[in-house]
Amino acid sequence: MAIIHRTTLTPTKLELLTAWLPGRPWYRDGAGEPRLARAGGFRLDDPAGEVGVEFMVATDTAGPGPVHYLVPLTYRGAPLDGAEHALIGTTEHGVLGTRWVYDGCHDPVLVTELLALFEGRAQAQAQSLTDTPDHEITRSYTGSAPLPPAPAGDAPSAEDDKDATGIAVAPGLTLRLHRVLRPATDAVADRPEDALGHVSGHWELPDGSRARAVFAVLHD
Repeated sequence: MAIIHRTTLTPTKLELLTAWLPGRPWYRDGAGEPRLARAGGFRLDDPAGEVGVEFMVATDTAGPGPVHYLVPLTYRGAPLDGAEHALIGTTEHGVLGTRWVYDGCHDPVLVTELLALFEGRAQAQAQSLTDTPDHEITRSYTGSAPLPPAPAGDAPSAEDDKDATGIAVAPGLTLRLHRVLRPATDAVADRPEDALGHVSGHWELPDGSRARAVFAVLHD
């Protein structure tokens, strides 16, 4: 169970992301430096209790219209071998000390727990509350074969394009995380076409209303 500490982070997550986001292939160039706000997301528990796993939705309002990014993050107490390219930065946690913050698409713990969520073996947790399930996160998996965990200790091979990040999780099976989120109807968000599985979630728009979209899908 992940424990949410009410403490300080220096620099903050949004400060780290403000410097990191403009270098991503899926970043929508706005009016100069991003102007980010945390808009939603959820967490997953690491069964070993070592790695923090968060799926953050960050909204950038620097451009002519808001852009909503899905940023999977992992927080570690030591560097992840072989994942130097995925390091977003380090931050000082008021309780836990130095934390290494990674793009979670390159972290085997996040990928393994996300696949467990697809199958219903993991429960989405509230982003800011300890031991509180987030029942608004929906998931499905219609495949016949169990999904394999990511190889322990190896950074998954993840490739970015202009909209998403793709991860090969098994021969002929790809996990795709949508990096730029577009609000969709519940019917689309909860029943994406041509997918073996999905995870959908919600976030808050700048006007105070709420939106839903598909966060991740599995394709063969």
